[in-house]
Amino acid sequence: MRIIAGKWRGRKLQFPDIEQLRPTPDRVRETIFNWLQAYVGDARCLDLFAGSGALGFEALSRGAEHVTMVEVQGEAVQQLVVNRKALLAEQADVKQMTAQQYLKQCQQQFDIVFIDPPYPADLWTEIAQLLVNYKILADNALIYLECPSNKPLPTLPNNWQLIKDKKAGDVRYCLLTNEVGDSK
Repeated sequence: MRIIAGKWRGRKLQFPDIEQLRPTPDRVRETIFNWLQAYVGDARCLDLFAGSGALGFEALSRGAEHVTMVEVQGEAVQQLVVNRKALLAEQADVKQMTAQQYLKQCQQQFDIVFIDPPYPADLWTEIAQLLVNYKILADNALIYLECPSNKPLPTLPNNWQLIKDKKAGDVRYCLLTNEVGDSK
């Protein structure tokens, strides 16, 4: 996996060969971060289902203030820690637990959240609801969601508004915001 832009541009990072680990392809990552470029600087990011860390490390490379990477697979967590050390990425935290466990104990809010679970687990709606229930999203936070391109978007909270939506092969990737405003 290669970091596309920012202070670590061109750096290659290793990741383990684990079933269900799908690093976000370079082309998709480039599009995502073009969408996020005005927001990622100084942002607090949450990379749920971090896997290879492609999204979290790319965010840090492009100026994010802090990234929390949550991953349950031990081998992937070990490699995330190795990559964090190799990059001297002190502003990255790596947590070995399920996304659900992390969200239920989280005491902070995030500006950008990446949601890219293993497709067969079908966790999008559950994770979205936990983000809302535990007030994990900062006002008007941005949410990146990756899901199969051959299925409709999962059921998401009513105040989440779709901003961008693209497909690349088997992948549908979207940018949403949790609009906070005056209710009438």
